[in-house]
Amino acid sequence: MNPVVVVHGGGASSISKDRKERMRQGIVRAATVGYCILKGGGSAVDAVEGAVAELENDPEFNAGCGSVLNVNGDIEMDASIMDGKDLSTGAVSAVRCIANPVKLARLVMDKTPHCFLTNQGAAKFAADMGIPEVPVEQLITERNRKHLEKEKAEKGAQKSGCPENLGTVGAVALDCKGNLAYATSTGGIVNKMIGRVGDSPCVGSGGYADNNIGAVSTTGHGESILKVNLARLTLFHIEQGKTAEEAANLSLNYMKSRVKGLGGLILISKTGDWVAKWTSTSMPWAAAKEGKLHAGIDLNDTTITELP
Repeated sequence: MNPVVVVHGGGASSISKDRKERMRQGIVRAATVGYCILKGGGSAVDAVEGAVAELENDPEFNAGCGSVLNVNGDIEMDASIMDGKDLSTGAVSAVRCIANPVKLARLVMDKTPHCFLTNQGAAKFAADMGIPEVPVEQLITERNRKHLEKEKAEKGAQKSGCPENLGTVGAVALDCKGNLAYATSTGGIVNKMIGRVGDSPCVGSGGYADNNIGAVSTTGHGESILKVNLARLTLFHIEQGKTAEEAANLSLNYMKSRVKGLGGLILISKTGDWVAKWTSTSMPWAAAKEGKLHAGIDLNDTTITELP
């Protein structure tokens, strides 16, 4: 198989020109990291973990060190990962003092009999695995402090509706052995209630990977994505004989019409066809295949470059 990796940096509404360029650079870096892992003989799981960790380390994205703040001005991060070979999966939610939640999710998958650890249990497991704690202040950006203040001033406690910033990061990959994987990571929604968990760590909603069908990572309004099981719904359409593009459009349009939810997704089918689709205003994304890197943020602004 020709290896493929696709990454996304979440959906967003209004992005300044300067920030847009920084997001484009970040998303291209993440796709390149994932593709280099695949070209070096690494597995799909290694590639999605590497790509998502790169985005978690970039303060432009709502994951890891760029995570948005909850109602208390604190960080609670969620992540999940899945191996399409045997459907093994790992997820964490409401984790705080960890730089790379996706790496902790990978350890849950590889080192425990469980699929999902949360909050204090996840923190204890991280310590047992030797993952260093980082001060939570190290993960909080000044931009996100201001974002929370603005949100509180404008809306008070958020109870319903789709937030403007639909940030999540994710990756899907197909390796040379035909194995598929996905990973998704997020800081959640600005001004969210303490303990709120969205779709990102929930297998079937925030992502899904099955070697027999394909791999998906989603982004958008988490509650809407959960209600329609967006990732698995998309793969159901692939199973029904739809193309990658048709499957993505059908599931996103269903979510929009059924629960008024906006979002996006990246998808690779088992044959290596890939697509990046969204119904939000924009979605930073990049894909690497056959030595070429495709990238974009808004509709109809795709660039294609040769990979080194």
